[in-house]
Amino acid sequence: MSASSIRIVDLAKVLDPTTETRRCKIRRFNTGGSIPDFHTDLDLTTHLGTHVETPYHHNDDWNDVMGLAVDRFLGRCVYVKFADLAPNSYISAADLERACAGRVGKDDIVILDSNYPLAPFTSKTNTAEDKRLKVNRATAEWFAAKQVKCVGFGDGVSIESSRADVEPFHDVLMAQDVTFLEVLKNLDQLQSEVFLLV
Repeated sequence: MSASSIRIVDLAKVLDPTTETRRCKIRRFNTGGSIPDFHTDLDLTTHLGTHVETPYHHNDDWNDVMGLAVDRFLGRCVYVKFADLAPNSYISAADLERACAGRVGKDDIVILDSNYPLAPFTSKTNTAEDKRLKVNRATAEWFAAKQVKCVGFGDGVSIESSRADVEPFHDVLMAQDVTFLEVLKNLDQLQSEVFLLV
């Protein structure tokens, strides 16, 4: 297989300092001298655009990026888009078992999504307009039992619905060094539900 035969889909959100609601400042400058030498100062918050949350995000004693093997950030990925759940439903173990149909195993990455997209971390979060599906302890326990290494989220799944839901989701999975991949874009461009994610 050659590199030219691989179809690549960029799942990262474009960062635009003029529209971001969280800290995002970029300053490009020439350091001067006889040869132009351009540099860029970045002032960014870590929860900006597409990002990975490591266990350290949730607990000071758990692994940060440097404490995790590099293979935690790439691998076989299964995209699961729920089309049959009611708005604001919790994704249950039974829902996952039905949708994944034996496709998810140890060290896989799973991206969850639904037909109720809403950009996360905005003024519309947790309003009447927000119909996204939700995760909780039961969702996390299913993933923990499967021993996945990363759970990702399309705009159709809420990862900030309430502390009562989000905290145990983090507690269960991050205790096992599971990372979260948040604010994914272009999922509609995927041509396969199973692919290599890097």
